[in-house]
Amino acid sequence: MTAATTLRVARPTDQLAEVVRFYEIGLGFERLASFDDHDGFDGVMLGVPGASYHLEFTTTRRHRAGRAPTQDHLLVFYLPDDRDWQHAVNRMIAAGYEPVASFNPYWSHAGRTFEDPDGYRIVLQHAPWPD
Repeated sequence: MTAATTLRVARPTDQLAEVVRFYEIGLGFERLASFDDHDGFDGVMLGVPGASYHLEFTTTRRHRAGRAPTQDHLLVFYLPDDRDWQHAVNRMIAAGYEPVASFNPYWSHAGRTFEDPDGYRIVLQHAPWPD
């Protein structure tokens, strides 16, 4: 692995439109690509153009994806700038998503946790990534 490596986090969902809305409207990601009926799967890739990571959500009629297995399945976004962090929190709330109590209280000290329609959670952490 190097700094040039791109990370795709991929997961299935039974609620593709609702999950895409959470990450697109709530979190502010852009739709980078999508596909329909690729071997029975539909999917959407979301992220920040030019970033070295993005998310992929897929759905198929072949099986149910179900909900997150625990409340501690997290994607953590480190936002050290006060205005950037507050803007991200406000954007989620304006989109209709209220913060939820963190399963691990650590994330409540300097962050806000939000739950997507499948029960997976994101943390908007108001801190720099510790180098």
